[in-house]
Amino acid sequence: MLACALVSQQFVIQGGHALAGTVTPAGNKNAALPILAAILLTDEEVILENVPDILDVHAMLAILDDLGVSVREEPDGSLAFRADNIRSSSLDPDLCKRIRASVLFAGPLLARAGAVNLPLPGGDFIGRRRIDTHLMAFRALGATVDEVDRAYRMSHEGLTGAEIFLDEASVTATENVVMAAVLARGRTTVLNAACEPHVQDLCNFLVTLGAQIDGIGTNRLIVDGVERLGGGRFRIGPDYIEIASFIGLAAITGSDLVIDDARRDDMRMILLGFARLGIHVEWLDDTTLRVPPEQSLEIVTDEGGAIPKIDDGPWPAFPADLTSIATAVATQARGEVMIFEKMFENRLFFVDKLVAMGARIILCDPHRAVVSGPAQLYGERVESPDIRAGMAMLIAGLAAKGTTTIGNITQIDRGYERIDERLRAVGARIERVDD
Repeated sequence: MLACALVSQQFVIQGGHALAGTVTPAGNKNAALPILAAILLTDEEVILENVPDILDVHAMLAILDDLGVSVREEPDGSLAFRADNIRSSSLDPDLCKRIRASVLFAGPLLARAGAVNLPLPGGDFIGRRRIDTHLMAFRALGATVDEVDRAYRMSHEGLTGAEIFLDEASVTATENVVMAAVLARGRTTVLNAACEPHVQDLCNFLVTLGAQIDGIGTNRLIVDGVERLGGGRFRIGPDYIEIASFIGLAAITGSDLVIDDARRDDMRMILLGFARLGIHVEWLDDTTLRVPPEQSLEIVTDEGGAIPKIDDGPWPAFPADLTSIATAVATQARGEVMIFEKMFENRLFFVDKLVAMGARIILCDPHRAVVSGPAQLYGERVESPDIRAGMAMLIAGLAAKGTTTIGNITQIDRGYERIDERLRAVGARIERVDD
């Protein structure tokens, strides 16, 4: 797997060139992170296939290593783990600052070790990301929770199943309570549960290890606790956010891209949202889609000629992680559209960078932006504030005239596996250089 960069790097992009070829998505980042945390639930060997080679995964591996989990890379690229000697139930604050997903270790450590000392997690600053729902669920299972020195100390004398109605359909809270509940006594029913594809992947992984979970893919999960989990082998599903990023990239650069290893059920709402921007794709078979070249992107108005909107929400709504991508694509579509980011109040604050490149965008408030297109984009020097905004600017750079330089690309590397190498393979003019 890749080594974390020791120097600041940037992408230098020569825009205005169509791409052609086949791209394969990496494993789902948002499935890999909770599954890596769930390794702590068993002392037997677990082998994971299709683990994305990204910096966020390296941050999770560093935490696992600090806790005493062994890992080795197999000849086929899969990773084999063994958590038979957990050294501590306290997480390293410096390691946790590197990644928001460090919060996902709370459920497995509570279930396996009986206690956890959880520092405040780090991650993208795209808005407030509360952990109240996690703590409420842990208390419902019988854990005590105390806040001490900007950390949460949790312990219990035996987790017991309960009926838990989550006050928001939080992905990570759902994952945390399920991981704690699989080893609890009795039945846990999780209502208003998140049901994104990555939540489904985690649940299916736990079932592979011997967990008993019903309702996977719905917002009502029933978990019957078992005494212990065993080992197993599991393949992480394709990253539908990355697939959608490739679709948007192809559409606004006039490219002819084939994307394999896609899952139709993951793409339904995404393709409906993209269709409002005039993007059309062809399914070549059940797992392969094609973005035809030279599409005439035109925003489809609502009935009566009203300005349409693309708004995000819990699954199966349009994913929040794609509002930045949709914004970049909308700059090249004829017409007007509102991007309504409901979930994070800072996600759209990157649009000034697209405006600097020539985009016509009015930021109405922290949650809404109106995009008018098409606008000629020009190369510019920009910085990546978070994973998805960074990818949106990369896409814009590939469509722009001239040279675009993107700094702080560590953010992009956190979520996209060797994106420069993979795009060069289909004709993109993008280089990674020291900043």
